Amino acid sequence: MQALKFHAQPDIDPASLSAEIAPLRAAERIRRLHECLGEHLVATTSFGLQSAVMLHLIHEHAPEIPVVFIDTGYLFPETYRYIEQLSGLLEKLDLRIYQPSVSAARMEALWGKLWEGGQEDMARYGIITKIEPMNRALRDLGADVWLSGLRRSQSKTRSDRPFVERQKKTLKAYPILDWADVQVDLYLRQHDLPRHPLAEKGYLTMGDWHSTQPAAGGDAEATRFNGVKYECGLHLESNASDFQI
Repeated sequence: MQALKFHAQPDIDPASLSAEIAPLRAAERIRRLHECLGEHLVATTSFGLQSAVMLHLIHEHAPEIPVVFIDTGYLFPETYRYIEQLSGLLEKLDLRIYQPSVSAARMEALWGKLWEGGQEDMARYGIITKIEPMNRALRDLGADVWLSGLRRSQSKTRSDRPFVERQKKTLKAYPILDWADVQVDLYLRQHDLPRHPLAEKGYLTMGDWHSTQPAAGGDAEATRFNGVKYECGLHLESNASDFQI
């Protein structure tokens, strides 16, 4: 078996890089991050309601960046069909698909429907279905800088995020962090990108079928996990070693 390749992360100050890319356009931010970080950089996608924007930006301006998609095994059928449609249009993307090491059937047999439990059960669910496969993807790719389509307007927990930050050992960068919903909609129209089929059914966010609901009163944060929490765990300070899976 070939040994994994790990490379020393560039000696970059997150605050300085964040300030450098802040005045740039999103496409310029992606190009600049790719110039600075090269093979250290990996992107992620959920193929959610607005994922087409970041995927198209990467496809057009830095298609060499590998894009990791975590398939939890619990996505809506519409999401799986949308993945096929969008990845077919953006054929230059270097898409890497990862799944949890514990299957959905095994997880439910051993621990039940964790998403229906309390905070600890939901945290374990996030570790099993999102954090573990993402950590594995980062190890496989030897990447330690994570490009994400996270935006400040999506959640109160994201309102103070800088464009580049460090979480534990991983550097994270958010090229469309400051985009409002209207900018996302305009970009989708300008580039004739397909929308997620559930967008027209009242969904403001997109996740697993069992814990995502259409919005009531326009409150996006109430649409996930019965309003108990919004983040799946990938964008919070988490440590997979805190849980036995």
